[in-house]
Amino acid sequence: MEATSTQVRQGTIPPVVAARWALWTFVIVNLVIVEVLFLTAGTGKNGVLTVAKFFGLHAAVLMMFQLLLVARLPWLDRRIGMDRLTVWHRWVGFTLLWTLLTHAVLVVLGYARLDDASMTKTFVALAGVPASLFGMLAAAIVAVVAAVSARQVRRRLRYETWHGVHLLLYLALGLAFVHQLQETTTFSSSAPAVIYWWALWLFAFGALVTGRIVMPLWRNAYHRFEVVAVVPESDDVVSVRVTGRHLDRLPARAGQFCIWRFPGHNHWWLANPFSLSAAPDGRTLRLTAKAVGSTSAGLRHVPVGTRAFVEGPYGAFTSLHRTRPGALLIAGGVGITPVRALLEEEPAGDVVVLYRVRSEDDAVLVDEVRTLVAGLGGRLHLLTGRRGEGSPPFEPESLRALVPDITERDVYVCGPPAMTSAVLSALHRLKVPHLQVHAERFGLA
Repeated sequence: MEATSTQVRQGTIPPVVAARWALWTFVIVNLVIVEVLFLTAGTGKNGVLTVAKFFGLHAAVLMMFQLLLVARLPWLDRRIGMDRLTVWHRWVGFTLLWTLLTHAVLVVLGYARLDDASMTKTFVALAGVPASLFGMLAAAIVAVVAAVSARQVRRRLRYETWHGVHLLLYLALGLAFVHQLQETTTFSSSAPAVIYWWALWLFAFGALVTGRIVMPLWRNAYHRFEVVAVVPESDDVVSVRVTGRHLDRLPARAGQFCIWRFPGHNHWWLANPFSLSAAPDGRTLRLTAKAVGSTSAGLRHVPVGTRAFVEGPYGAFTSLHRTRPGALLIAGGVGITPVRALLEEEPAGDVVVLYRVRSEDDAVLVDEVRTLVAGLGGRLHLLTGRRGEGSPPFEPESLRALVPDITERDVYVCGPPAMTSAVLSALHRLKVPHLQVHAERFGLA
């Protein structure tokens, strides 16, 4: 175990704060540069087209920001967390949609006024111009992806269907990039402007390609992951242990997750995020999954010796963010897996675990958790019962009764969305400092 993994950092900037400052500083600096270039070289053929160009340039900046949010850059991911970056990506995506639609409407309106023609006639005429057509197609694709990403629609789609449609965004980015090359005059006004614009695009695309393609391919070629054991934990839960070469050099930490594929057993496009259910020991990785879909249900039938394709590790649900000596770990259902791994990095003493399940028979890995907690001299509370039965265990009064000094601890929360939201709400009402609360939410979409 690393010496710094459980060290409480005093007098230093918390990693999540440093990462947010770095990210937003990058965004603000580039927005200021874009504003300056627009004010010096952004005049259009009339007032409406000038405003249209303003929205178009900011849509381009939003696109590049979107790429950075999903590039899975390790420095950002370990400090902010992929779940939070994904939420930001979602909201920036909807902002991008309205920015693009505003830009498109203003372009048509501006040219309609310039040519003294109707907007319908102008729209048809612009569609016949390749540069404008590329922009229209990009905006249409973004609109389709936004529509299927709306919560009401997303809940009715299979993950694979939603993900396949979402991949069309890369086509939209390509079309938008070509559209900008042919239309943008603001960033061809001077040599520094050209260099800046190209450097920004190359950085954004380079980060995406490196984080999403190059790094996973290199890691899998280097480590050569392979299944060495499949252990049923219950009727609907299974653990899979994976080995590989030089795993001591894989930068994985307890509490993180990977995106797992088993190409020899499932189709290559079937991938699921599963947390590490044991702290990495430099020799093996272990995932523990509940059968909630065809892919996870089929894990108990993965043959030993099957090659695994592993993306990651990802996530900020680690001891890197510890601020206090004491810890409270709250888990629901299979959310116990990263909590169980974190227990291996806990120092002996002040740790409390709250484990919420319907019944003790549903408590995955409970024997391992008991052993680890006992070895640390901590306390385990197994909270059983169905939702709505008895006193709610995650009301503020209940949490304070179980852990009177809860405001003096780091609190780690991982479980189903409803449970996680209830716990976070209770912690807020108990006035637990925000930087002491660390949550991992299921799902990447």
